[in-house]
Amino acid sequence: MSDDLSKALRHVRASGFQMGEAWTAAHEIAQAHEGERLFDALHALLHRIEGDDFNAGYWDRRAGTDLKGDGPDAELEALERLAEREPGDSAARRDG
Repeated sequence: MSDDLSKALRHVRASGFQMGEAWTAAHEIAQAHEGERLFDALHALLHRIEGDDFNAGYWDRRAGTDLKGDGPDAELEALERLAEREPGDSAARRDG
């Protein structure tokens, strides 16, 4: 898992799944890595936390993932598991 992804996931946990400084920091990291699969999946989670399911769906489609489940904590855990299985994937750019 990349350092940036690890940092962003820590910010999401620190946010308590609420909008605020930690959420904003995670969002900025996700935006800086737009087009990278795991960061796009993170972007989806962040917009679901924001309450913007339409935008979250867009990022799910970009990432080719659908990790949502029983709330943001479960989605974060699914993203962490995916990142552990695909450690090199976070650096891969997606075409599209």
